Amino acid sequence: MAVIGVGIDLVSVSEFEAQLRQPGTTMMSSFSAGERRDAGSDTRSLAARWAAKEAVFKAFSSSFYGRRPAEKEIGAREVEVVSDAWGRPSVRVHGRIAADLGPDARIHLSLTHDGDMAGAVAVIETV
Repeated sequence: MAVIGVGIDLVSVSEFEAQLRQPGTTMMSSFSAGERRDAGSDTRSLAARWAAKEAVFKAFSSSFYGRRPAEKEIGAREVEVVSDAWGRPSVRVHGRIAADLGPDARIHLSLTHDGDMAGAVAVIETV
């Protein structure tokens, strides 16, 4: 396996929460039903999942070094943060990311939140 991309993202939880409260916002539609269920009413957990999506976009985009970045062409629903029975996060990708990475790619994910900040790191490996 070889690392082909690394991404990191930080989110201000209070600013994220303010965006969720904006009239007419569609931010919640960026999350799957499972992501919303796993986060529950904890805005910090939802912010960490948003950071994970961004970190995966960045890791995926960095795998295209020297070519046009892919982030602008991908929807947030193409990256889904899933949790196992013990609450450990992982990533399921759909659409263009899944097609471009192929079945042998593996995405490692770490989420964190402390105080008003939430963050995520994503590492993509492939054969």
